[in-house]
Amino acid sequence: MTYDLIVVGGGPAGLAAALKASEEGLENILIIERDYMLGGILNQCIHNGFGLHKFKEELTGPEYSQKYIEKLKDSSIEVITETMVMKVTEDREVHVLNEKDGFRVLKAKSIILAMGCRERTRGAINIAGGRPAGVFTAGTAQRFINLEGYLPGKEVVILGSGDIGLIMARRMTLEGAKVKGVFELMPYSNGLTRNIVQCLEDYDIPLKLSHTILSVHGKERLEGVTVAKVDENLKPIEGTQEYIKCDTLLLSVGLIPENELSNVCGIEMDRRTKGPIVTESRETTKSGIFACGNVLHVHDLVDYVSEEAEIAAKGAMEYIKNGKSESGYTLTKAGQGITYVVPQKIKKCESEDKIKMYMRVDKVYSDAKIKVYSNGNEIFSKSFERLMPGEMASLNLNMKNIQECDTEEIVFEVEVL
Repeated sequence: MTYDLIVVGGGPAGLAAALKASEEGLENILIIERDYMLGGILNQCIHNGFGLHKFKEELTGPEYSQKYIEKLKDSSIEVITETMVMKVTEDREVHVLNEKDGFRVLKAKSIILAMGCRERTRGAINIAGGRPAGVFTAGTAQRFINLEGYLPGKEVVILGSGDIGLIMARRMTLEGAKVKGVFELMPYSNGLTRNIVQCLEDYDIPLKLSHTILSVHGKERLEGVTVAKVDENLKPIEGTQEYIKCDTLLLSVGLIPENELSNVCGIEMDRRTKGPIVTESRETTKSGIFACGNVLHVHDLVDYVSEEAEIAAKGAMEYIKNGKSESGYTLTKAGQGITYVVPQKIKKCESEDKIKMYMRVDKVYSDAKIKVYSNGNEIFSKSFERLMPGEMASLNLNMKNIQECDTEEIVFEVEVL
């Protein structure tokens, strides 16, 4: 069977992309979701703080996704759940498998990849010790509490100050557990400022920066962890070791875009974002295949995920209508102080549109500018009171100005005022 658009993933990115395409007039759309319900990770994010940018109101995660799910009822979009996508090919075939229909091969004029991201585990950071029960990723603990009704433990230590870890520090406290501290390897937090205040400071939970966990202790169940300070090279400082008694360790040590399907398809990846290289329309290096949301790069606000998904939907529709663009590209490059820039390529075309660029910085900056250069000449700048790695920065570039530069590359840099 052939569809105009197949969206892989029924989380916030996939829902926003499919609905935007439908609103713009596309009719033959399919969403494929591996879980038994739509909504993705938002289903277990029962805290508020979502939707302030997109819907101008404060929502919980399930409320945010429900806004889109309700719109599906009034659309012609087809949805199949409990279905695994086994493979996506460059000629836009989608191989799927489920219990009801078995194995099928679906074809599409265009595909949007919206598979989200996964958590880094203990194996990725090599903590010494045995394998006792009680060591969880923060997202797994969140699912246990919010969806399945289980409390993972009573005395908790959290490694990593990403937003999930901060939110779980508060959640565990509200459920009656004692959170003994959040330990962060870097000299700054990787979470949003509002989460540091609302989840730690409001509950007197200590945040120890420049600290890490050296080892876990216990055989059947976790009994404690050894923590230590680290130096400017992130190496443990001898003599700073401290044993902390606990029965639960939550890991909030980063997220990785879920790109197994992208890799099998042969899509070119960005080693910095761990996601596909895309144009301003979010088209990957495989014609007619687009990517958006956390599968492209990890976002800190779901509102931005929806925003990017709508860009991908418009790009997919343009591809369906006009086919592959034959124009060249201007490349975007992360310069001094910038870790990555998305999109990585901008099509050379005549347009008055503005392009929203997303990026992250390598450390905390106060009173700084992000400047954009072409052939050594500044073409744009934007001032920021504060820039930090945990909060994605964005700016709008004028497409016309980029084309007037007639350059193969534009560079983004941080300059402290």
